[in-house]
Amino acid sequence: MRRHVWAAVLATVLVAAAGGAVAYVSGRDADDAPAGTPLARPATNPPAQPQPPGQGTEPTQSAGPRATPGQSGSRTTQARPVTYVFPIGGCKASASQSHHDYPASDIFADKGCQFVSPVDGQVDEVIRVDSWDPETNVGKDRSGLSISVVGVDGVRYYGSHLSAIGAGIEPGVKVRAGQTLGLTGNTGSARPTPPHLHFGISWPTPPGKWWIRRGSVPPQAFLNSWRKGGSLSPVTTVAKAKRAYGTDRGCRSYC
Repeated sequence: MRRHVWAAVLATVLVAAAGGAVAYVSGRDADDAPAGTPLARPATNPPAQPQPPGQGTEPTQSAGPRATPGQSGSRTTQARPVTYVFPIGGCKASASQSHHDYPASDIFADKGCQFVSPVDGQVDEVIRVDSWDPETNVGKDRSGLSISVVGVDGVRYYGSHLSAIGAGIEPGVKVRAGQTLGLTGNTGSARPTPPHLHFGISWPTPPGKWWIRRGSVPPQAFLNSWRKGGSLSPVTTVAKAKRAYGTDRGCRSYC
């Protein structure tokens, strides 16, 4: 026992004299060292210095997803509220509170008023040629110049009888609520009437299904809300209408 103590003391004195860190060097684990024996840290490895934010080595283990306060599990994303605007900008307009044959609204305004996107979304269909013939009155041509937009809410918004289509407005182009899409007019079946915007709300479909895009739910309550700065959403109403519509068997009027 005395021999081991003297060995430890001698080793301590030698290392300290050499300017190195104090160490116990007996060949045994630190847990077996006699009480009070100093333990070593290599002199060649100085303590790590703190790194400024964004520097230094990456952590060895990445942090897991943080839950939204009040919830557990993975990160949850809160949906951003959808903004709606009245589809006529810069002009006085009067929206009809009913419509013939199918759900829609005729929004009367002077020719050349702005037809604006009622919501953030993406241009769906654009018709740039007025092919309507009053002798045949074919449904697919009644719109005249028209544009439809599928909103970020998943609903399609449609305006027709336009006098002009905005530059750069093409299918697939992203638009913002309030962005000008075209100008009001009386093309298509509106030629005998005062200028107005035919406005319809529906669910999205493949191109060409005009009998749905022209209007599938009454838009009046939503238009009245947006005009007052409200944000009444048609999402639930459109979903119910789609279920009630059932299988699409094609044109049902003006065929």
